[in-house]
Amino acid sequence: MRDYLSWRLAYHRRNSDYSVSQMLLALIYPIILGLDRIETASLLNSNGSFQYLTGLQSFPNPQTLRRFLLNAPDHLRKQLHFANDRLLQRFIHLPEHRSRLIFDLDSSVLTVFGHQEGAEVGYNPRYRGKRSYDPLLCVEENSSFLWDVELRCGDAGTWAGSEELLACCFHSTPSDIREIRVRADAGFGYGPVLDMLEARLAQYSVVARMVPSLKRALRGLRYEPMNPRWEIAEFEHRPHGWSHARRCIVARKLIQESDPEPSLFTMGRYVYRAWHTDLPLTPAGVWHFYDGRAGMERRIREIRADYALTKIPTRAFAANALYLEVIRLAYNLVTAFQRTCLPEVSPPHYCHDGALIADSSAAILDRVARWSARLRPVSNAAYYCLAY
Repeated sequence: MRDYLSWRLAYHRRNSDYSVSQMLLALIYPIILGLDRIETASLLNSNGSFQYLTGLQSFPNPQTLRRFLLNAPDHLRKQLHFANDRLLQRFIHLPEHRSRLIFDLDSSVLTVFGHQEGAEVGYNPRYRGKRSYDPLLCVEENSSFLWDVELRCGDAGTWAGSEELLACCFHSTPSDIREIRVRADAGFGYGPVLDMLEARLAQYSVVARMVPSLKRALRGLRYEPMNPRWEIAEFEHRPHGWSHARRCIVARKLIQESDPEPSLFTMGRYVYRAWHTDLPLTPAGVWHFYDGRAGMERRIREIRADYALTKIPTRAFAANALYLEVIRLAYNLVTAFQRTCLPEVSPPHYCHDGALIADSSAAILDRVARWSARLRPVSNAAYYCLAY
């Protein structure tokens, strides 16, 4: 990986104690090890096991790592972005060749508690009135790779940057991929985004925005039963400003007294869900296809909690955008390692609240131990990192 980064990244620095690839790996190691802050890694300088993992004489000082992020030119982020794309083009076909990709799009609010550049007051359901960033994320559903990221200001519009993110996703897609499908929430349900998807011949299912013209059409539709509680219908919908009408799938159910407070759109006695789509599926098929996007929420929580996404390292917007690319690299390296190197184990099971049920832990540790025995001897710290 050091050789790959050295070949892909061109950045001449005065300080020659650490190369650019070593500095990037020094940022990646704390993320992979689950350390909350860069400073924590500096405490491991005297630990021979950690130095063995990094291959460095000593671990860079936290201020050295921050200065590296702050002083890095903009072209370094672009080069790292391109290097990430090239890795994904190789990783996506391992362990078997793929012909279809499913992109899930979403955003995540990152609250900051200082005066970071670009952090503005916007939509923040947990800390209302606090400054935040609002990055866009694209995850490939079947492989769980973080396909692309884009850091945005906290007051960015709901679909601002969506076209740029999609353009990067399509550009980094291998040429032998025959089919691309896209799922997104209502934040992406705007005409220009859908126009771009159609121009790229991508099939999509995007939550429809409840604009007045759609609300007026809901009552006059002819619904058919889909299951004991939900009814479903479809029609051609063309909001103001769209170049043409698009297929719209609408589902509704009667509100019961025992139901919790609905989070979906309600009108009269019904709660509604709606999607714009060009998928060649039945209305029920579109429903079930979009519901597969629920797994992205769990992956975003994983990236936030386990990959330091919420730990903003500097006050400069460009440096934080570069750090976001470093997180993307760390996440995809671990994901590729899990997919191609670890032995097959039964898929994890989750409780209703998303908590992992840790069953068969001893069996998993035993398999990891047998697998790691085929490698050169590793330290106890490395073994437990693999086991985790």
